[in-house]
Amino acid sequence: MLNTTKDSFNLQPLREFYLSGETRTYAFRKKQLEKLKQAVLNHEDEINIALYADLKKNQKEVWSTDTGLLLMEINIMLSNLKKWMAPKTVSTNLLNLPSSSKLYKDPLGVVLIISPWNYPFQLALTPLAGAIAGGNCAVIKPSEMTTATSALINKIITETFDSKYIKVIEGDGAQVVPLMMNEFHFDHIFYTGSVNVGRSIYRHAAEQLIPVTLELGGKSPAIVEKDADIKVAARRITLGKFLNAGQTCIAPDYVLVHESIQDLLIAEIKNSIETFYTDSKGYEFGKIINESRFNKLLSYLNEGSVVHGGESDLNSLYIAPTLLTNIKQDALIMKEEIFGPILPIITFSTFNEALNIVRQNANPLSFYLFTQNKSIEDTWISNVAFGGGCINNSAWHFANPNLPFGGVGNSGMGSYHGRFSFDLFTRLKPVMKTPNWFDPKIKFPPLKGKINLFKKLIR
Repeated sequence: MLNTTKDSFNLQPLREFYLSGETRTYAFRKKQLEKLKQAVLNHEDEINIALYADLKKNQKEVWSTDTGLLLMEINIMLSNLKKWMAPKTVSTNLLNLPSSSKLYKDPLGVVLIISPWNYPFQLALTPLAGAIAGGNCAVIKPSEMTTATSALINKIITETFDSKYIKVIEGDGAQVVPLMMNEFHFDHIFYTGSVNVGRSIYRHAAEQLIPVTLELGGKSPAIVEKDADIKVAARRITLGKFLNAGQTCIAPDYVLVHESIQDLLIAEIKNSIETFYTDSKGYEFGKIINESRFNKLLSYLNEGSVVHGGESDLNSLYIAPTLLTNIKQDALIMKEEIFGPILPIITFSTFNEALNIVRQNANPLSFYLFTQNKSIEDTWISNVAFGGGCINNSAWHFANPNLPFGGVGNSGMGSYHGRFSFDLFTRLKPVMKTPNWFDPKIKFPPLKGKINLFKKLIR
């Protein structure tokens, strides 16, 4: 554990290395992305072991939600980086002709990446890949709640990169992050985690005018209309909800199902749970992160009727995939993000009734709609503000690098993945170049008598 005193770390070498200009070249960025990719491949077994130790994630789940997604992001960046870095020529208005105009993609500088405990490897290194592609230096603060993964990230980064380029700072985030922000001026902060901590980071950053990206959470609804394919909806909701034992920011937090099909949907979700997690205490199903979260999740079970699951074991931090009905709208479970394997199921009869429930927890990170009616689809999309979502699916939009991932309002600000990661960790630097051979007097004082001409040029 890091001794968090003023002299615990020195981040000034990162500033000096960034100012040297070495991180800006295409050759340098490409080489660092290749090194990161190879490091991930070289440590794949250790990654599996660390994530199993911290979250009881099996190898297949680690590949599909962590290692594989990270490598996909790096491969996309390697294939497109030169094109993304190239200055873009844009048009020049009549007033400034015969000038030419370009947009350069400038690195931000030294960035701070603060990662969460639920996907501690992927959500630390995917933003890092974007920071590298953008030409920045980076400091990574992994979650102290996933000690095995945090130590492994530190090992991988230390072995792979010079500490004046990329550095890992471990320790208690409540102590380390404020200390870093007080002692060093970052050029951008990328935070993934809870809303409350996000607000605190935002306040600290605002005092120093540091731009931030906040990837938060919220209560993401899954709406199942009466025309939905119930079997398909059940399978896809079950997968999205109970992945990583429900500890996923984009998991369906609750289901709103048309009252005419509630019983059918519950029966199909039960079937899917039993099929996917035959031995949910075994290899295929993860554990709750710690005892505090375990007890918090168990308290939710008193706020409705358990119609499936409900079993738990404190010694192994296990809570079975659980379905809950008969929940009041003012219940705590409908005011807080659940972040665990408990799925409330609530019925609705009209669109407005369902919409009012969704709006009680405005701006969800994700939104999932199951319907075969294009008109219903358009109505929902136009009436709900959300970070990203799926029609007839759940969670998998996160794995499409052509879609920006991020929240809105309470669920965050800023987005990344693929090209959007490069854009996030760079800024557009506009430059207009004007030749010397054309310098009309009309543009210079005295301006008396030139108003009509200026009205023609500036419009």
